[in-house]
Amino acid sequence: MQSITIESSISDKLPLITLGCLEAKVLVQPSSEEFNLWIDEQLKIFQETLTPESIREMNTVKATKDAYRALGKDPNRYRPAAESLMRRIANDKGLYQISNVVDVLNYISIKTGYSICGYDAELINGNVKLGIGQPDEPYEGIGRGTVNIELLPVFRDDTGAFGTPTSDSTRTMISSKTKSILFIFIGFKGKDELEKVIDECTRLLSVHANAQDIKSYFI
Repeated sequence: MQSITIESSISDKLPLITLGCLEAKVLVQPSSEEFNLWIDEQLKIFQETLTPESIREMNTVKATKDAYRALGKDPNRYRPAAESLMRRIANDKGLYQISNVVDVLNYISIKTGYSICGYDAELINGNVKLGIGQPDEPYEGIGRGTVNIELLPVFRDDTGAFGTPTSDSTRTMISSKTKSILFIFIGFKGKDELEKVIDECTRLLSVHANAQDIKSYFI
């Protein structure tokens, strides 16, 4: 995998920022009926305690929204992905079933409040840098069309912007053709529970997506 670094432009404003990275080779396919049923059961449990207030006050969600504000972005207009997913569950709208790999990502995101950035590693061109979105920077979000990423935390490679905690991009999205993945968990206030969260994500990917050659590390 290419190197991953944090630019001073964002670390100067968010000095505690930490990246938890997970790489693996996977077999992407529709989730099994057993896995779908299990996720549905877990979401019903989550739904009992998820309210707009409880979601806002969740440490990981709050840290992400505070980071957006520190960068000058309105976190209520450009909601972090985890908050959007949890609000969907709280409103009894269920969860989209995409694939085994994406379903694991979404489940962990809802459970923990981390807006997990998930990519097809082979579609990343060169080294990865986390910085701040620029005015009129091109970005196509999955299911969102053109996204204004100015002042958002943004992952870039040699081609340009490809990821934010608000929306992953179509350019590096995980699909049925994906063989290798990169998940990035952003700890805006430090490492916190990142190691435990990545361990659970690794376990689920191993069981449900035949994950191999797994590597995790922190930046």
